[in-house]
Amino acid sequence: MDRKMLQHLFFLYKFLMKLCYPLGYNGKRKSLKYMKYEAMADKYTSEELLNTTLLFDVEEGLLRSSSLFPYFMLVAFEGGGVLRGLVLFLFYPLVCLVSKERGLKIMVFICFFGLKKDKFLIGRTVLPKFFMEDLGFEGFEVVIRCGRKVGLSELPRVMVEGFLKDYLDVDCVLGRDLKVVCGYFVGLMEDVTSRSSFLMNDVFEDMRNDDHLIGFGSFNKFLDHQLFSLCKEIYLVSEADKRKWKALPRNNYPKPLIFHDGRIALMPTYFQTLAMIIWVPFGIWIGLLRIIIAISFPYTIAIPILSFTGMRARICIHSLTKRVPSTAKMNTKGKLYVCNHRTLLDPIYISMAIMKPVTALTYSLSRLSEFLSPIKTFHLTRNKEKDSKMMETLLNQCHDLVVCPEGTTCREPYVLRFSPLFAEISDDFVPVAIDAKVSMFYGTTAGGYKFLDPLYFVLNPIAIYHVKILENLTSGNMVNLSRIEIANQVQKQIADALGFQCTNLTRRDKYMILAGNEGVV
Repeated sequence: MDRKMLQHLFFLYKFLMKLCYPLGYNGKRKSLKYMKYEAMADKYTSEELLNTTLLFDVEEGLLRSSSLFPYFMLVAFEGGGVLRGLVLFLFYPLVCLVSKERGLKIMVFICFFGLKKDKFLIGRTVLPKFFMEDLGFEGFEVVIRCGRKVGLSELPRVMVEGFLKDYLDVDCVLGRDLKVVCGYFVGLMEDVTSRSSFLMNDVFEDMRNDDHLIGFGSFNKFLDHQLFSLCKEIYLVSEADKRKWKALPRNNYPKPLIFHDGRIALMPTYFQTLAMIIWVPFGIWIGLLRIIIAISFPYTIAIPILSFTGMRARICIHSLTKRVPSTAKMNTKGKLYVCNHRTLLDPIYISMAIMKPVTALTYSLSRLSEFLSPIKTFHLTRNKEKDSKMMETLLNQCHDLVVCPEGTTCREPYVLRFSPLFAEISDDFVPVAIDAKVSMFYGTTAGGYKFLDPLYFVLNPIAIYHVKILENLTSGNMVNLSRIEIANQVQKQIADALGFQCTNLTRRDKYMILAGNEGVV
C-alpha cells in the first residue's frame, strides 16, 4: 500500500470519527440511543423523571421560532437605542449569508459592544416576556417534568440565564460568556471549543458515569458531542414537529409574568422590524396630530377624530353611576374616581368618558407630560398627611379627582395592591376599570426615559382604551369595613370587571424587580 493510499485512509478515518462523535461514540461507552421526544413519556414515569437530570438545547428544544434575530433586536433597541437597532437590521442580510457561528458573532458584536455590564438588565426585565410567548407547549412539558435541568444555549448567558432560572427553575445555564473590559462588553464571545472543554472538565465532571442523565435536542442541529455524549440517551424533535407546537397558554406559565420592561410590544421579527421602520416617520407626524387634537378640541369633536386616526376608546358606564346626586351637600363637593393604572393617559380617558374635565393626581410626572396634558394635574408627595389635606381641599373646591391607588402602571392582566389613602379621604367614590391595548410600543417604562411615555403611546398605529365606570361605592356599601378592607374590595371589584387577577405586589416591588431601586423620583 503506497503512501498516498495511507493518507486517504487516514483522512477517511478522521471523517468517520467526526461522524461518530455526535452519535455518542467516545471510545469508552456504547453509542447513544436516539429516540423521538414523545417516547420519553412512554418510557419514564413521573417519579423516575423527578430523579433524572435533563440536558436540553434551549433554542432547539424549547422555542418554537428558529430565528434568533428578534431577541438580538430587543437587546439592540432596548439596550443601545434606535440607531443600534437600525444597524442590526441593515446587517442582518449579511448574517444570513455567512455561517451560523460567524453570523452569531456579528449580531453579538453589534448588540453588545460598549454596553455597561452592571447596567444590563434586559435579560431579566425585557426578554423573559418574549421567551415565554415563544415557548412551545410540547417542549415545555418535556423540560418541566425533569427534576434537575441543565440548559445549553448558543446565546450569550446574560440573555437567557434570568429567564431560565427565574421562570423555569433551571439549575444550571450553559451559555456563551461575553468578554468584558473595564466594566463594558466588547462584543466578543468565548470560543466554542474552549467552552466545551471547560464544561467537560469542571461542570460535568461528576456526571460522567451518571445513568440518570438524558438529553433533549433537535434533529435539525448537531448536538455538542462532548456534552451530549455523557447522556444515557437523547430524545430529539424534528423541525416538522416543532412547526406543529402550540404556544404555551398563560395559565400554564410556571410563574406569573407580572412585570416586564422595554418599549417594543410585538415580537420584532425581521419583517415586523421592517414594518416599524416604515411606520415610525409617519407615526411621528400622526402622533403630533393626535396630541394637538386632544389639546385643542372639545371632547365631542376630538373623540371621533382620534378614533379615525387609530386612538380608539371603548366606554361602558354602569347605570347606577349615571344618577345625579340630589342633595345640595353632595353637589358642593367634587367626585373621586378611583382607577387601576395602565398609562399616564388614564385620567384623560376617564375625562372623555364622563364628558367633563377632571383633575389628575400623580406621584411623578415629567414637565413635558405636564405641559402636553389637556387636564389639570397635581403632584402627590407620598406624605400621607400632606396628600390627604390636598385631596380634601380639592374635593371641597368641587374638583373631580382621578387617583390611581396602585401608584404605578402594570401592563399585564393583574391589579397591584391599592393604597387605602383614597378611602380615608372620602366615603363616596367611583371605581373605574381601565385597560389599554397597544400594537407596537408600550407607553410606560421603569428603567427608560419617562418623559417619552405619552409620545410612545401616541406613536402606535392603533391603540385601544377600555374604560368601565363601575357602580358608586358609598358608605352604605362599606359598613363595618376598615379602610384597608375597602381598598381591597375596590381592587377586587376592578379586577373582576376586567377579568384580571389581584396581587399583593406594590410599586416598590415593581421597581426593585425591573430597575433595582424603590422607584422614588
